[in-house]
Amino acid sequence: MNLTEKGTQWPTPAGALRVWAPKVDRVRVVVGGGDSSGIEMTADGDGWFSAPALQPNTDYGFLLGGGTQPLPDPRSRRQPYGVHGLSRTYDADSFPWTDESWTGRQLAGGVIYELHIGTFTVQGTFDAAIEKLDHVASLGVSFVEILPVNAFNGVRNWGYDGVDWYAVQETYGGPAGYQRLVDACHQRGLAVVQDVVYNHLGPSGNYLPEFGPYLHSGSSNTWGDSLNLDGPDSEPVRRHIIDNALMWFRDYHVDALRLDAVHALVDHSAIGLLEQMAMEVAALSVHLGRPLTLIAESDMNDSRLITPRVAGGTGIDAQWSDDFHHVVHVALTGEKTGYYGDFGSMKSIAKVLTRGFFHDGTWSSFRGRPHGRPVRTDTTETWRFVVFAQDHDQIGNRATGDRLSATLDAGSLAMSAVLLMTSPFTPMLFMGEEWGAKTPWQFFTSHPEQDLGEATARGRIAEFAKMGWDESKVPNPQDESTFLNSKLNWSEPERPEHAELLDTYRRLAVLRRDRPELTDPRFGATTVSYDDDACWLIVERGPVNGRTLNGRTVTIAYNFAHMPVTLEIGSGEVLLATGEPERVTGGWTLAARSAMIVAR
Repeated sequence: MNLTEKGTQWPTPAGALRVWAPKVDRVRVVVGGGDSSGIEMTADGDGWFSAPALQPNTDYGFLLGGGTQPLPDPRSRRQPYGVHGLSRTYDADSFPWTDESWTGRQLAGGVIYELHIGTFTVQGTFDAAIEKLDHVASLGVSFVEILPVNAFNGVRNWGYDGVDWYAVQETYGGPAGYQRLVDACHQRGLAVVQDVVYNHLGPSGNYLPEFGPYLHSGSSNTWGDSLNLDGPDSEPVRRHIIDNALMWFRDYHVDALRLDAVHALVDHSAIGLLEQMAMEVAALSVHLGRPLTLIAESDMNDSRLITPRVAGGTGIDAQWSDDFHHVVHVALTGEKTGYYGDFGSMKSIAKVLTRGFFHDGTWSSFRGRPHGRPVRTDTTETWRFVVFAQDHDQIGNRATGDRLSATLDAGSLAMSAVLLMTSPFTPMLFMGEEWGAKTPWQFFTSHPEQDLGEATARGRIAEFAKMGWDESKVPNPQDESTFLNSKLNWSEPERPEHAELLDTYRRLAVLRRDRPELTDPRFGATTVSYDDDACWLIVERGPVNGRTLNGRTVTIAYNFAHMPVTLEIGSGEVLLATGEPERVTGGWTLAARSAMIVAR
C-alpha cells in the first residue's frame, strides 16, 4: 500500500513508524524534501501514532498537533544535522558483522579499559579507535568500556548531556562506525561495555516533554529533571528506556551496559526499572546465547543492588565502588579535602579489600550522616565490585582534570597499579593510565547556545567550593583548548619513563590470568594485616578456612612510607617487585613507596 498526500509518495517497506505523543490529538510526518505540511499518522490509541515505515537513509521529523516545526524522533537512530535537526532512518540489520563466532565474556575474572572516543585519539572517531585496539588487547584487558556515544548537543562532550538515546553521535562516525568498532573489538577477543545515561537528559535538544510526560513533575537531580518512572503514563517511559538498553545488546552486539548514577533514578514501583531491566536483559541473553552484563554506578553503597533476584536483590550484575578509589587515592596522595576526608589509612584500605565498602553504615563526614549498608561477604562475590584508581569522573571532576601522574612519582604510580590489578575485585583502567599519561582529562562542552555555555562554565566553578580546590584554575569547558588538551599523546608510551609502567601493567595482567588466587571471588580468600603508623600493608590472597585453590598463596606487600621498611614475609618466589626489595633474615626490606608480590 502506498499513501499519497498532495503528491508526496510514501515508501512502505516492512515494519512501521511509531511514536508515542499522548499530549496531542494528531501527529504528521515531514519527509525530507517532501511536503512541509506533513503526512497524517494514524492514531492507534493510548497516545500512539503510526505510519508505514520509511526507507533507510530517509530524513524525517514529526509535527505535533498544529505545530509547524518538525521535531526529531524520540527513537531516532541518526541525527546527521545535530540534536535540533531532522532524524534519519538507519537499517541496523544491514551491517556485515563478522563476529558470528563471538560467544561473549563473563565479567568475573575480567579487566575493563575505560575510554572516551573523542579524546582517545587525535581524530576522535570510532575508526581511529579501532587502530588502537591492539594496544588495548596487549594489556590483557577483556572489556572495553566506552563513554556515552548517543547524540549530544554540539561537536564535543563527555556524552552525559545526551538527549537522543537511540542515535549514535555523528561526529564519532554514526551507527555504522560504532558497529565497525564493536565488530573489531570482538575480532580481538575484547567485549564491549557501553556507558548509558537514563537518570536525566541534556539541557539542549530535549524535545521529549513535547511528546509526552517523559519527565517526573517536581523532581530533579544534580543534572536535570528526573524521568517519569512511576507516575501516571510512566509505562511507555520505562519502555523507552528498557527498549534502548535491549537495542545496544541486540542491534549493536555490545556485551554489557554501564548504567550511569542509578541512585538518581526516582522510582517507587514495586518492581523497579532496574529489576525489570535485569529480567529482560537476562531473557535476551538466553535468546542470544551469550552473557549480557549490567553494571551500575551507585552512590548508595547498598549491595542489594547486585544481589541476584532469586536472593531478593535487584539483579544487577555489578556496580562501581568509589570507596576503593578513595582509599587508594588518599593513601597515595595524602589529599584529605571534601569527600576524601574519611579515607586513606591502612585500616580503611584493609576494610575495603575484605568487606567491599568502607562506608557500610558508618558516619560520612562529607554527607554529615551515616552512609551505606554492610555487604553480605559470605554470599556476595568480589568480582561484582568494579574498582579503579582513576576514572573519567575522579579525574575529570577535579578542578584541573589532573591525573595521578601529575603529582605522583613512578614508584607511587606502580603501587597504584599493583593495588588495582591484584585486588579481589574487577579492575578498571582509564585510558592512558597504563603508561602514566601526562595529559589531563578535563570537562568539556560545545553548546552552541551562548547563555547555556556561560551557565555551564559558572556551574562548573561552583561545584568545587566544597572540595576546597582553587576555582581560578578551572578551565572553561566551552574553550576548544580544554578538549584538545584532554586528548591522549600516543608518543608517550614509547618513552622510557612511561614504558616501564606500561610493562608493569602488562605483567600484572599476566599474573591475574595465571594465578587463580588473584581472581578468587570469595571475600574469605583475602586477609590483610597492616600498621597505620609505619604505613605498611600485607595482603594475603588464597587461603579460605586453611585451604587454597592450588595449594599456594600469593602475598602482596606495600610500603606507603617515604622510607624503607622491613616486613616479615615468608620465603617464596618473587613474582613482581616495583622497587628493589632486599632479602633479610625473616623477611624483606621494601624501598620507600614500593610493592612486591610473592608466591608461597
